[in-house]
Amino acid sequence: MMSGSFPHTYSSFQGHRLIESGPLSTVALATKRAVETGPDEPILIFDDHTGRSIDIDTRGTDADVLARFAASDELDDAKEAKPDAPESRGRGRPKLGVIAREVTLLPRHWEWLAAQPGGASVALRKLVDEARRANSGRDGARAAQERAYYFISAIAGDMPGFEEASRALFANDKTMFSERIAAWPPDVRTHAARLAYGDDA
Repeated sequence: MMSGSFPHTYSSFQGHRLIESGPLSTVALATKRAVETGPDEPILIFDDHTGRSIDIDTRGTDADVLARFAASDELDDAKEAKPDAPESRGRGRPKLGVIAREVTLLPRHWEWLAAQPGGASVALRKLVDEARRANSGRDGARAAQERAYYFISAIAGDMPGFEEASRALFANDKTMFSERIAAWPPDVRTHAARLAYGDDA
């Protein structure tokens, strides 16, 4: 199972045929043209980062569509360039990005946190960062399973072998997953494997 971050791309399917994958503006424009010229089949657009289908507005001219989604492309590019960039800060409390929420702990936990350098907030942030680093592989694998499952549920939920493929996916059995989706349409099969296991699938 692949781990780590997944490129923030989008994919558009007309029926079971892939129209386009790439930045949202490119996918939106290709989808617009498919709607105008292609067969009357349902079109689904997926956020490849999550595997969930999304709705977009493809009305207007090609320039309108490109302009509508240019800001989204820039935001996605920025996230990929600096996915988890640490904040540089001086002394005192951070001014940006801090969210105050209630944390419920036992007295012994509060005592331990209070004794740490920087106090409870600094200690908690360090613990969370360490846990994220330690579990990045497992978290990445779970994210890959979920995005592949959302995709196949939306586009292949009624195909033969769907239930078995889902079980193989969550059992991290790549061979069985590949066998169960072997009879699916090529574009669906290829994209499902890409979401689950990366480009090397």
